[in-house]
Amino acid sequence: MAEHTSSSITIEAAPADVMAVIADFARYPDWTGEVKQAEVLKEDEHGRAQQVRLVMDAGAIKDDQVLGYTWTGEHEVSWTLVKSQMLRQLDGSYILKPAGAGATEVTYQLTVDVKIPMLGMIKRKAEKVIIDRALAGLKKRVESSDK
Repeated sequence: MAEHTSSSITIEAAPADVMAVIADFARYPDWTGEVKQAEVLKEDEHGRAQQVRLVMDAGAIKDDQVLGYTWTGEHEVSWTLVKSQMLRQLDGSYILKPAGAGATEVTYQLTVDVKIPMLGMIKRKAEKVIIDRALAGLKKRVESSDK
């Protein structure tokens, strides 16, 4: 059974501003590093992405995947793997909590299971690197003036 990895960061912006960047899939290649292409395939009645195709290049893992997104209120989004060449499982979420005076605590949880055999320790380290890079990129993107 796969275990999840999580990490948190505080971003100097309101939760709505953070979620706006998370929901802007077309701009993911600008700030995520691993995402080379992002295309919204299906939207819900509120115009939020329900399915997104991502072309990833994370060094050893290159993948073309489709993720299904679920939006819970204004402060949480989760996703699960619909289709992938390299992965068996990819579940994750961003959970936003107001952190006083215009700041937001962002918690990113991720569970990854690859189709190729990989030691659990190596897989968890890879998850941690992905999470840390994503949170750092998100923070930089949200706090920059060129959103």
